[in-house]
Parts: sequence; C-alpha cells; structure tokens
Amino acid sequence: MGAVMALEQLLESRQVWRGQPRGTGTVAAHPTGHPALDARLPGGGWPPAALSEVLLAAPGQGELALVWPTLARLSQLRQTVVLIAPPHLPHAPAWAGAGVSLGQLQVVHATPREALWAAEQCMRSAACAAVLCWPGHADDRALRRLQVAAETGQCLGLAFRDARQARNPSPAPLRLQLDAGQVRVLKCRGGQAPAQPLPLAVAH
Repeated sequence: MGAVMALEQLLESRQVWRGQPRGTGTVAAHPTGHPALDARLPGGGWPPAALSEVLLAAPGQGELALVWPTLARLSQLRQTVVLIAPPHLPHAPAWAGAGVSLGQLQVVHATPREALWAAEQCMRSAACAAVLCWPGHADDRALRRLQVAAETGQCLGLAFRDARQARNPSPAPLRLQLDAGQVRVLKCRGGQAPAQPLPLAVAH
C-alpha cells in the first residue's frame, strides 16, 4: 500500500511523466487531397497537431499544389489559415481558384527573425487551423519549438525548407521532398516511408 501511495504522490507532484492511454483523444489526420500520398501516410494524411516539413530546391516547385486541397477544405469550414512571411505575395485568384476561402486566409509580414516567433505564436494560439512558414535558417531547437507549438495549439504546421536540409535530422513527424511533380516521403512517424516517389495527382 505504501508503494501505491508513493506512486500517486509522484504523479501528483509531476515528477514523472504519465502518457495518455492509447486510443483516447486521437485526432484524425488531414487528408492531403492526393490519393497516392494519402494511401502511404500513417492515418491517411498530414499528421494532426504537428509540424510537417516540405523540402524543395526553390520556391515554385509545386508546393502550393501539394497543400491547396487541405487548405481549401479547412478554409471552407471557416477555419483560419495563416501564411508567415511567404517568399512571394499570394496571388489571390490562384488561391481562390484552388478553392481556398480568401476570407479565412491571413498573411503575416515579418523579418526572418520575427517570422519564427510569429509562426510559433500562431501555432500555439489554438486560433489557427493551419500555419505555413518558410524558416530559412531554423536549427533543430527552433524546429522543435514549432513542433511543440503545433501540438499545444492543435494546429497543422507546414514548414517549407531548402532541399539541402534533408541531410539534417528534424523533429517533424512528416518530411516530404518535392521534385519534378513528384513527392518523396523522407520520414513518416508511425509508418515506413515508401521507397519510390509518388505522383502528385489531385482528387476530384
């Protein structure tokens, strides 16, 4: 009995970490809108309440086509989507043509140093369904802060980074690399990354 009391006291004093029971509080993944990709990702889409990385050689490699289906669905549900210091001003007709409700789209202008802080705050706020950021020189510690913020705010975090970062480890549960209209899964927590790249075909 004494051992049981000691364990309860430890738990109450928060000196040990207690995990959540399996199967409780699970949140469904966000479908990417690309059937071949969804079929190979654990849960069938972007991991919820987490940071996902999209690696590319340069802006304009199809990253918007990759994320538009998800952002369209969230915005049509009247949920807020935030872009933190995008490399180019969003072309409103293209976003609207992709189905994104522009009234739910917010753009935050910030310096590179401010952008990481702004992304973290937006993810942590629980007011945003999805936060997109372009952290050019984020280290592992900065990425880990974004991952924790996404978990705390139950937010879909999307970080677009240089493809050369693929060689470096990352706390993001999902890492994708875009190249020539294909997407390669570099890392997917809870499953095995497919060996071959997948085509980007939007479901209709």
